Parts: sequence; C-alpha cells; structure tokens
Amino acid sequence: MANASRLLLTNDDGIGAPGLEALRLAIAPLGSARVIAPSGPQSGCGHAVTTHQPIDFSIRDDGQVAIGGTPADCVRLALARLESAPDWVISGINAGGNLGVDVYHSGTVAAAREAAIRGVRAISISHYIRKGVPLDWNRAGSLARQVISFLLEQPTEPLTFWNVNLPHLEPLDPDPEWKFCPVDPSPLPLDYDWDGERVIYSGVYSQRPRRSESDISVCFSGSIAVSLIRII
Repeated sequence: MANASRLLLTNDDGIGAPGLEALRLAIAPLGSARVIAPSGPQSGCGHAVTTHQPIDFSIRDDGQVAIGGTPADCVRLALARLESAPDWVISGINAGGNLGVDVYHSGTVAAAREAAIRGVRAISISHYIRKGVPLDWNRAGSLARQVISFLLEQPTEPLTFWNVNLPHLEPLDPDPEWKFCPVDPSPLPLDYDWDGERVIYSGVYSQRPRRSESDISVCFSGSIAVSLIRII
C-alpha cells in the first residue's frame, strides 16, 4: 500500500461525528491518516468555500484539526498548508446516503470533488439510513475498509473520483456485494408542507424515483453502490 501511505480524512457531519471516527479506525492499516474536518455540522452545504472572511481552526490534543468552514475548505486548507500533500482524500462516513443528484448538494462529496479538481485522488463514502433499523458503525467501518482498500489500488483518471454508498443492513444480514454503477440523474421529489408564511420540505428520501441498475437502485436493494464521478 505504498501508493496510499498518506490519507487525508474529512467529512461534512463534523469532527466529532461517529462516521468519521469509524472511518479513521477502519482504515488505520491502510496508511497514515490525518483528520482535518469541519468543527461542526455542514451537511448539505454543497461545494461552498470561504473566501471573504477568516476561517478559524484549532488543533486538538489528538492532532486532529477542526476547521470553522466547509468540507471543501478543509481540503483546500490541507492542500495549501500541509508539508506533505496526501495521496488520497477520503470523505465520510456520512450519516445518510449521497446517491444520485445528492452529489451536487452533499458536502461529503464536495470534499472529494475538490481534491479531484486539484489533482488528488479521492473517495467519498456515505451510509444510507433506514428509519427504525439500528446503525452499526463498526460494521460500516469494516465494509468501508474493504471497498477503500480495493479502490486505493485502482488506476484513476484525472478529474474523477469515487462515490461509495453503503446500504443499511439488518443486524443479521450477510455482508453485501459491491456493484459498480452509474449515478442516477432522477430528481428528488418536490414535496413541501405549508405553515403560514413558511414551508418545510417533506419529501421522503426512500420514495425518490430511481432507474434500474443506478446507484440509488443498487443501494436501496441492499448492495454497496460504487460510482465513478467525472467532474467535466
């Protein structure tokens, strides 16, 4: 694994999120990892970056760096200021799927995209959540490690990155298979509840339209969806 000895980890759920910790522990055998993540939740921030105001940061006792900015900010700062650039940026594990057109508003995916734009290989990884089913972060980390260790060995083209989505399994379900699949372009449902002069989005994620053999269909069917995303 010499080609993947330096790993930068980030997310959009914040530096204290269980998914990030599960990822850090799981990939420890794959190389040296540095955590640079938002100081608080940034879910749904897309590819926003901070350019007209200062960005606060703090270095924790464990060496992890908390950034008062977006996931894309974390990658930009890391690439600008780290003495040794990472071989890979890995963003996740996000609490919730980033499937189909989610890739445009996801901060998790944006971190990987920012890395790819700047010539660094990258993976974003998320965990679809089904209500009422317990989420086993240790198992999620194990599944993530299996996929990531494989992808780290694959050749990559410029301006591409991997987007991985883990299914939400029942506790006794066997480990799922992986499927390489395209990103589904189907739009999310536009459902809102009206409350006087306010509206609240009420679309049901699990009821979103999907195309056969797309990442949404694959993940909702219980397999790990692995998609290659081209930036241009």
